[in-house]
Parts: sequence; structure tokens; C-alpha cells
Amino acid sequence: MAIAKAERLMNLALCLLGTRRPLSKRELRESIEAYLEAGSDDSFNRMFERDKDDLRELGLVIETVENLDGEVGYLARRDSNRLPPITIDAEEAAALGLAAKVWQQARLAGAASGALQKLRAAGLPEDVDPYEAHSALEPRIPVHEASFEPLMLACRDRRPVVFDYRKATAARPEQRHVEPWALECWRGHWYLAGWDRDRGAERVFRLSRITGKVRARAGKFTAPVPDVVTVRETVAGWAGESADRSALIRLRSGAGYPLRAKAARIRAAGEGWDELEIPYGHGLDAWLVEFGPDVVVLEPAELRADVVDRLRAVAKG
Repeated sequence: MAIAKAERLMNLALCLLGTRRPLSKRELRESIEAYLEAGSDDSFNRMFERDKDDLRELGLVIETVENLDGEVGYLARRDSNRLPPITIDAEEAAALGLAAKVWQQARLAGAASGALQKLRAAGLPEDVDPYEAHSALEPRIPVHEASFEPLMLACRDRRPVVFDYRKATAARPEQRHVEPWALECWRGHWYLAGWDRDRGAERVFRLSRITGKVRARAGKFTAPVPDVVTVRETVAGWAGESADRSALIRLRSGAGYPLRAKAARIRAAGEGWDELEIPYGHGLDAWLVEFGPDVVVLEPAELRADVVDRLRAVAKG
């Protein structure tokens, strides 16, 4: 139904924009297939009036003109519906081009490519190539998870979802009922922040741990949605970006460069190992597990226990 209406509105807009003289209702009905299929004159009149109002709400300027015979006609003059010229400088165009590159691995790659072509027409310099393999700025946000697109749409439309989720410490996935707020990318991984209905609390889910399909549910959100800044802070805190303590780990020489970049202190421990003092915040245990046998937690004891529990869960499959 939505597609049929959108097509009908598009056809009406094209007719009104393409004519050089006002078109009567009769002429519009004979030109648009959907109007020809209207069962009666009353049905057509109601449909046409709704469509005309919808186009005006979308910004199309439709004029009503009465001819000498008293017949009313409609048209949309091109000069009244022409958009103002796009005014962006070279730096702004380059930034938008780089933003288009971010999505080159997602389902939005086609739309991003089309947007880039429009930027070229609007003044993006030819020497700025955001798809250049060796450009100085090369943002990449890989999107491999099948759950990304349905969750993105659910966040946009404010629709509750249900999915199976396997925690790092669990052997089997559990069903979760979530009101999705926003998707965030941290360290190359996508996370969903939202309201967990089963636990009655705010939670963050890593998309790579979602198994099966994401299914939308009817109904409205039951919890208030925080602003964007709050959601990003939640994801950052869960992912270990907010640290209030320090941890001491042993790291194999030549490994774990992301950990080395965050270390406050590094010293050689001998026999192919280094000792690192790194910030310790929520989510550090999940990050350390990703380095497998190249990392050994020395202290604090609670972090060591959390990492051991996660490794045992992974071993159990």
C-alpha cells in the first residue's frame, strides 16, 4: 500500500511539473493509472484531494487556476519549485565524500556512491578521492553482521525487537526483548544500546554475539529514550573507554599493539613477555579475551577471574 501511494504521488507530481498549462481533474485522472482504477468519482475526488494535500506538505507548490469557462486546473511551475543552489566549499565537500566512504562495506554502499556523484556535481574537487586506497584519511567501518540493518531500521522507527544473544560467559544464547536506541562502533565492533525489557535496565549488546534473526515486535517503547550523548557514553563505558583504575597484565612480545597504545607503563619481563599497566574500566575483560594466549592478567584478582570465566565459556563452545 505504501509503495502504491508513493508511486501515485510521484506520478501526480510529474504531471503537475511537466505541464505548461493547468490540468483539470478529468485530465489528471485520465493520465494516472491509479486514478483510472478508482471505483467512482467520489472515490477519485477523495484520493486526489488527499494526494494534493500530501504533495503540498512535502513542499511542492501547486497552483490552482480557473480558466475562462470556470473550469479549475492545477499545475506546479518549475520556477516555483526549484531548489536553491548547493553552496559548500571544498573542505565541506571533501568531508561529505569521506563520510560516504564509511558505508562502502554496508548495504548503504549504493546510496553512498550515488551521493558522491551528486557531490561531484555540486563542487567536490576532482583531486579529492575519498575512495582512494592510499588517501591520508581512510575511515572504514566494516559491517559484517546480518543484524545490523534490521536493528538500524528498528532504531530509526522506534520498534521493539527480540533476538537471541550469547554472552561471552554463557554457553548458549538467551532470548532478549529490547527497545533499541542507537548503534555505535567501537574498536571495529558494532554495539547496540537499548532498554532490556526482561531485566528492566539499560543494556549494551555486541552485534557479533546476536544469533539468528532480529524480529520486530508491535507496540511502543515503554522506557524513555535518552539523548544521543547519553547513549554514546553508555556504549563507551561498557566498552571500557571510561576507566577509573589500573590493571597489570603480561603481554607476549610483538603482540597486542592496541593494548600497548593505551598502556601507561611498559617494561620488559623477560622470556618473550612484557608487563603493561593499562586503564581498567568496565568491559576490559571482554577486550582482553580477544587476545587469547598472548595476554595473562596479573592483577587485580577480580579482572583475572572475569577473564578466566570468559575463556572457560569460550572453551565450552
